Amino acid sequence: MKIFLDTAEADKIRRFAEMGMVDGVTTNPTLILKSGRKQKDAILEICKLVPGPVSVEGVSEKAKDMAADGEEFASWAANVVVKVPMTEEGLRAVRMLSKKGIKTNVTLVFSAAQALLAAKAGATFVSPFLGRLDDVGEEGMELVRQIVAIYRNYGFKTSVLAASIRSPLHVVQAALAGADISTVPPDVLEKMFRHGFTDAGIKKFLEDYNSAKKKTG
Repeated sequence: MKIFLDTAEADKIRRFAEMGMVDGVTTNPTLILKSGRKQKDAILEICKLVPGPVSVEGVSEKAKDMAADGEEFASWAANVVVKVPMTEEGLRAVRMLSKKGIKTNVTLVFSAAQALLAAKAGATFVSPFLGRLDDVGEEGMELVRQIVAIYRNYGFKTSVLAASIRSPLHVVQAALAGADISTVPPDVLEKMFRHGFTDAGIKKFLEDYNSAKKKTG
C-alpha cells in the first residue's frame, strides 16, 4: 500500500520524503491556509519534493469552473492531480478533465454508491473518508472493503485512497481492507514508527551494554 502525506507543510513533507516514506501528497484549501502560503507557491515546492501524485483542490462549485481550475492546476506540474468534490457537478468536471488526460481525485466520498459513480466518471482516485464516518457511528473501514470489492468485480482502474485517517490502526486496517493508498497526517505517520516495546527494548539493550562495558572496562 502506498502512503500519501495529508499536509501542505513542506518541511514535514521533506522530512519523510527523504526517508522514502512518501509516495504522494494530498492537500485542500484548509491545509493550504494552515501552511501560510499561496496555493501555487506551496504546490510547486511540494511537487519538487515528491515525484508522486500531489492532489490540489479548488473551491468552484460548477463543473465548467472546476474543470477550468483543474486545467490551471495541472499546468503547474506534471504530477498534479485535480481534487474535486463528490457532487454531480464534480463528476461532470471529472469527465471533462479525464477526456483531456488530467488525473482526478474525487473527495468527500461517504458511500459505495458514490464511489461507483466516481469510477464510472473516470476518476483516477476516490477518497472515502473513514474517520468522519466513525465519528457518527458508522464503520468507515467497511466502506473501504465495499469499494474495493466493487472495483475488483468490474475491473475499475480507479485507486482507493483511504482518507480521514486518525491513527496507525486506521492505516493497518485500510491495508488489510485492500486500499491502494492511505493518506495520513504527519502526526499519524510519526506514530507509526513507535511502539512502547521497541522503546523498552532499546533502553534495556543500552543499559546492558553500559553494564557490560563497566565490567570489562
